[in-house]
Amino acid sequence: MADLLRILGLWRGRLPWLLAGLLLALASLAAAVGLMAVSGAVIGVAVGTGVLLAPVALRGLGTARVVLRYIERLVTHAATFRALADLRVWFFRRLAVGSAGGLGFRQAGDVLSRLVGDIEALDGLYLRILVPLVGAILLLPLLVVVIGRHAPGLAAIVGLLFALSALVLPWFAARATVDAGTRLAAAAGGLRIAVLDTLTGLREVRAFNAEGRMLARVQAREAALLTAQDDLSRRTALAGALAFLCAQGGLLAVLVAAGIHPVGAVAAAFLVVAAFEAVGGLPRAGALAGHAVAAARRVLAIADEPVPVPDPAQPALLPAGHALHFEAVQFRWLPDRPPVFDSLTLDVPQGSRVALLGPSGAGKSTLAALALKVAAPQQGRVLLDGTDLADLPAAAVRARIGWLSQDTHLFDDTIRANLRLARPAADDAALWAALDAAQIGDVVRGLPDQLDTWVGEGGIRFSGGQGRRLALARALLSPAPILILDEPCAGLDADTERDFLTTLNEAVEGRTVVLIAHRLTGVERLDRIWRLSGGKAVAAAA
Repeated sequence: MADLLRILGLWRGRLPWLLAGLLLALASLAAAVGLMAVSGAVIGVAVGTGVLLAPVALRGLGTARVVLRYIERLVTHAATFRALADLRVWFFRRLAVGSAGGLGFRQAGDVLSRLVGDIEALDGLYLRILVPLVGAILLLPLLVVVIGRHAPGLAAIVGLLFALSALVLPWFAARATVDAGTRLAAAAGGLRIAVLDTLTGLREVRAFNAEGRMLARVQAREAALLTAQDDLSRRTALAGALAFLCAQGGLLAVLVAAGIHPVGAVAAAFLVVAAFEAVGGLPRAGALAGHAVAAARRVLAIADEPVPVPDPAQPALLPAGHALHFEAVQFRWLPDRPPVFDSLTLDVPQGSRVALLGPSGAGKSTLAALALKVAAPQQGRVLLDGTDLADLPAAAVRARIGWLSQDTHLFDDTIRANLRLARPAADDAALWAALDAAQIGDVVRGLPDQLDTWVGEGGIRFSGGQGRRLALARALLSPAPILILDEPCAGLDADTERDFLTTLNEAVEGRTVVLIAHRLTGVERLDRIWRLSGGKAVAAAA
C-alpha cells in the first residue's frame, strides 16, 4: 500500500476539500443509519403496541439524509477532480524535469497511458476506498454496541460478518487483483502505443499496403486488454458476491433472533441493512484497488527516475559573456551504447558564427543537448564563458541559449501562442518584429486572423518552409544571445533552403550562432567550421 499512500501524500494540497468531503460523507452516513435505526425502532414499537407513530426525528433524518448526500456528492467529486488535476500537473512537471530533451527512450503511447489512463484509475482511491473505509471503521463498533445491548450473541455474529465484508474481503480482493491490475495497466499502455504508432505512420501504412498487418497488431493488443479486463471483472464480481452473502448472512441472523427479541430484532434488521448497504461496495473497491496499485506504480515510476542533469545545490554566478567551450568531453547516452564523443574539444567564441558538419550519428545533435544542459558529459566539461555548466542552474543556461531543431514542433494553437513559447510576456510589436526578421510577417498579415490564426496540429496549415520560418521567428523572439540551429533546413527543397539560410544570415546579426548541418550550401556567413568525426571535432576552416 506504500504506493497508494504516496499518492495520497501528493494530494495534501487538497486536504481541506478531502476532509470536507469525508466529514460530509460521514454525516450523510450517520443520517442514513440513524434514519433506518429510528425507523426500525418505531416499527418495533408498533409491532409491540399496535400503534404506529411518525416522530419528528424521522422527518428530520430523512431530509438530512437527502440534503447531506447531495452536498457530499458535490464536495467529494470536486475534491477528487482537483486531486487528480494536481496529480497530472505533478506528473507532467516530473516528466519535464527528467525529459528536457524530449521523451528520450520512452514511448509516447506509454507516457500518454500513464498520464491519462493510469491517473484516471486512481479516481476511486478517495471516493470508493478511503471514504467508505473510514465509515466502516466507525460503523463496526457502533453496530456491535447497539445490537449487543439486547443480544450480545447476535452482535458478535453481525459484527464478524460486517468486519468480513467491510475489512477482510476488500483486503484479500486487493491482494488478489494486483497482478490482474498490472496486466490491465500494461495492456492499456500497449494498445495506446500500437494505435498511436499506426495513426502517426498512416501515410506509410497506406503506401505499403500494410493496413491489414497494422490492424492485426492493434487487434492483438486490444484482445490482450479485453482479457485483462475480463480477469479483473471476474475477480471484482466474486468479491461483490461474497459481500452480498455476508450482508444476507447478517440479516438472516437477525431474523433468526426475532423469535427471542421481536421488538429489538426489527430495529436491528433495519440497522443491519443500512450498515451493510453503506459498505457494500468496499469488496468490489478492494478488487479495483489492485488496478489502482498498478496504476500508482506506473505513475510514480516516472517520478522515481533520476534527473539526468540535476541542478547544483549552490549555483555559481551566471557569467557575463556567452562563449562556449567543450573541453575533453566524453559522452554516451546509455552504458550499453557506443560513445558519441571521445575527448572532444572545440571553441565557439562569443559573437562568432560556427558550423558543425558531419554525417548522421556523428553527434551533432548530442552536442546541442550538452550545451542546453539536457545531458551531461561523463568526463570533461562544457563551459559558458569559463564557468562549468554543471555549476549553473539549467533554467539560467537555457535563458542564454535559443534552439531551433530539425524537428521543431508547432503546437495546435494560434501563431501568437506558438511565438510566446519563447517569451511569454512579448507584446504584439515584438511578435511582428520576429516574424518580419524571419521574413514571414507579410504572409501572416495576409491571413484573416493574423496573429490569432490557428496553425493546426504540427503546423499543418502552413507549408514546410513557412512552418520553419515561424519556428525561426520563435527562436529569434527569445532574448538568448546564443542560437543553436540544429539542421534548420531539414526537409526543405534546395531553393527554399537557400532562401531560408539567406534570411538567417540577416536575422541572427549580433548573436553567437552554432549551425548544425550535414553540408553547406555556400550562402552561409561563417567564421569557423568544425567537422565531427570519430567522436572528435576537427577544425575544417577558420
